[in-house]
Amino acid sequence: MRYEDDDRQSNNVDDRRGQGGGFRFPGSGGGRGIQIPIGGRGGMSLTSLLILGAIMLFFGINPLEVLLGGGQGFPDISQQMPQQQEAPQRRTERGPLDIPGLPGSEPATKGTPVPKGEDEMKVFISRVLADTEDVWNRVFESFGRKYKEPQLVLFSGGTQTACGTGVSAMGPFYCPLDQKVYVDLVFYDELKKRFNAPGDFAQAYVIAHEVGHHVQTLLGISDQVQRAKQQASEREGNRIQVMMELQADCLAGVWANLNDQLKKRLETGDIEEGLNAASQIGDDMIQKRTQGRVVPDAFTHGSAAQRVEWFTRGFDSGEMKACDTFKSGAL
Repeated sequence: MRYEDDDRQSNNVDDRRGQGGGFRFPGSGGGRGIQIPIGGRGGMSLTSLLILGAIMLFFGINPLEVLLGGGQGFPDISQQMPQQQEAPQRRTERGPLDIPGLPGSEPATKGTPVPKGEDEMKVFISRVLADTEDVWNRVFESFGRKYKEPQLVLFSGGTQTACGTGVSAMGPFYCPLDQKVYVDLVFYDELKKRFNAPGDFAQAYVIAHEVGHHVQTLLGISDQVQRAKQQASEREGNRIQVMMELQADCLAGVWANLNDQLKKRLETGDIEEGLNAASQIGDDMIQKRTQGRVVPDAFTHGSAAQRVEWFTRGFDSGEMKACDTFKSGAL
């Protein structure tokens, strides 16, 4: 991606790295903890979830705290696209989490030094987040709405969120209750080395996907999905979740198109990097790596082919109306 030294960095970055504040897996020492990277929450296999839950219970951690904030989803919106939605009212109080020592309470104490490479990554991510703000502010203005910019939290190992304890093992994720994106930068090493998805646009795609979940929350889509999943079977709930995740991929593609129109960010090979990343973190690819077989009914983010297809639809059109993954027969 094409950035210059004077390009704007977002002010909505909360750097909690080195502060601790979350669960660290046994055996991780001073490192970042076990990584199960995916665009957050639902990308782990059933076996992985059971193992993760058992470890947490052994150490006195409630697995539900970690998993409840996980995903977003969505029912039929073929007749009610974004401009017709009303943003839900959000509670701003922190409730029982508003206690000394947790994020949002007392000022954090000085933590461990941050490696130089991660500082450079912070600058890059801050610029990507600024670009998402510029694009989505304009899009929301175009249909008479105000875009509420999300905060992006950088953390190491674990941190507290309004959705429970967030840990590195969850990968980047979005919490709709506090409307924040959470990222442990060690994920990008995994994306490059383990998932063979290098490149700066691959990194930007991950942020754009999570910001896509924020757009869904502002438009009321997340609440509709949650209600639909509560009334559905596990299999149907997974299918709804896939539609939600693929819509976030599509919105990431819309952002990439509009951002390039606005700021000419894209360079040769960038889109290929994004498509490769989308493919490498498809549910089928991850299931093959982690359990040696593919179980489509357990998909929660979509197959490699689906993720590539919906990102491409968003990028080719540059229009949100192309992202109705909930339309009958869209998958």
